[in-house]
Amino acid sequence: MAEYIDRRRMKGEVRSLLADAQVSPKAMTALYLGLMLALNFLTTITGDRGIISTFVYILSSLMSLVLHAGFVLYCMAIRHGERAEFLTLFDGFSFVGKIIALNLVMTGFVFLWSMLFVIPGIIAAYRYRFALYNLYENPELSVMEALNLSKRQTFGYKGQLFMLDLSYIGWSILAGIPTLFYNASFFQESYQAASDFVVGTISFIPEAAAAVVLPAIAWTLIMGVWDLIVSMFYYPNYVCTELGYFETAKRTSGSTSHSSYNPWQNGPDNMGGF
Repeated sequence: MAEYIDRRRMKGEVRSLLADAQVSPKAMTALYLGLMLALNFLTTITGDRGIISTFVYILSSLMSLVLHAGFVLYCMAIRHGERAEFLTLFDGFSFVGKIIALNLVMTGFVFLWSMLFVIPGIIAAYRYRFALYNLYENPELSVMEALNLSKRQTFGYKGQLFMLDLSYIGWSILAGIPTLFYNASFFQESYQAASDFVVGTISFIPEAAAAVVLPAIAWTLIMGVWDLIVSMFYYPNYVCTELGYFETAKRTSGSTSHSSYNPWQNGPDNMGGF
């Protein structure tokens, strides 16, 4: 049965755990997001070059999934009082096939439910919130086992997970400030192009928007570096706190990654238990 989680207390415990971590959370976050920035930069500089661009984009996306797995494994080690080195970021390569498969299946399910309406898609996303954590904790699980475990574990906790996300929304907005300027720049360029097409060289360009027009490579660096700097101060806390919710959900639901059960007993994607 689900229980109420004291979010403030949980965050306080996480701050203590991170303060005692043998490998600096800020340094690990900087390494993780620095590698992500390098992947994004590589994707940007290839531009629109057909097969090459597609290959680089796919490779970067797959690498991002592996790096995310490694960062979560690092956070799991912190919660268990264990030491995790920087190379932990690459531990996901040992079961990369399942990581990719689970992400694809999750995305497919959420997309299908989103076609009904926005709300079912959001609920489905929260329903599968712990699927990756189950797989990271026990790579021997199958994709459907990880998904069905998450269904049981998130029963009664979706609302609390939503409130957890809301508590970090200020940090997310702060990290996304350069993206707002980038979107303004993109809109300004699109508006200018449309104006030139319709009325020749006569177009109205707001000075504020014109000031933020920069090359795509520059925007990639600006957004990536800013996100890295901001995320160092909150992202490890967020992941470790969410893992605290995961541990509570495992305990109260009786469904752990080491449980013995029939993963198809509720069907491949029964939406019951919302």
